[in-house]
Amino acid sequence: MRAEPEPVVVELDGDGHRPGRAVLRTETLLVLALSLGASGVSALISFIGSLTKPGGLKDQAATLNGSYAPGRPWLDLAWQLFGIASALVPVLLVAHLLTREGAPGLKVLGFDRTRPLGDLGRGALVAAGIGSAGLAFYLVARATGFNLTVVPEALPDVWWKFPVLILSAVQNSLVEEIIVLAYLLRRLDQLGWSPLAALLASSVLRGSYHLYQGIGGFIGNMVMGVVFVLAYRRWGRVAPLVVAHALLDIVAFGGYALLAGKVDWLPTP
Repeated sequence: MRAEPEPVVVELDGDGHRPGRAVLRTETLLVLALSLGASGVSALISFIGSLTKPGGLKDQAATLNGSYAPGRPWLDLAWQLFGIASALVPVLLVAHLLTREGAPGLKVLGFDRTRPLGDLGRGALVAAGIGSAGLAFYLVARATGFNLTVVPEALPDVWWKFPVLILSAVQNSLVEEIIVLAYLLRRLDQLGWSPLAALLASSVLRGSYHLYQGIGGFIGNMVMGVVFVLAYRRWGRVAPLVVAHALLDIVAFGGYALLAGKVDWLPTP
């Protein structure tokens, strides 16, 4: 059954006027500039550097979770936790902006605890479908020279390794799905964008900040973005997609940590 979308509520400002499209447009650009929009620019620069570097893309590596202080595990842990916490600030900003709008914070995006079993079940199904297809696509893209070798983790073998990987996965899922999926679609709807234009904008943005992995990373994540937008439109809730993304990253990070160098089919630098 298709979920009914939450009504768009815009609170009057102190002068009794509704924020116009210019205000909402500026707000959206600022949120993206502080988060994944900036990551997209960074990924593009990184990709250009990889293309212009001697050797093929598959001979280069893109590390997702690396050490900040090799040989100093406690300092490394402090940096890891700081990085995870600071990356979540834009999510808190979005919650604040939605509250000022007159909406009930992230609840208006379908991020709450009202349907835990349904959100977990849907999220697990999406993760299972995308995970298997995504891995196959990555292996083909790398083999054909369109992708770097992705190293999901390169942390030291210390007690906090797997807890930090799980926290990193949850942080990624919260930032990406709340900002690039739910928040961005809400704002584009308010700005009068068509559903197709909003879908393309969200999906291309998702692909852009994965471009550091190569063309395969861009295309694969753009396709994932299309699936997530369609699911979000249908369910009216972002929580299942947060669950799906978190599960995908937990399996990728943890699986690489356990299998790298032990199986032939998993590429390593």
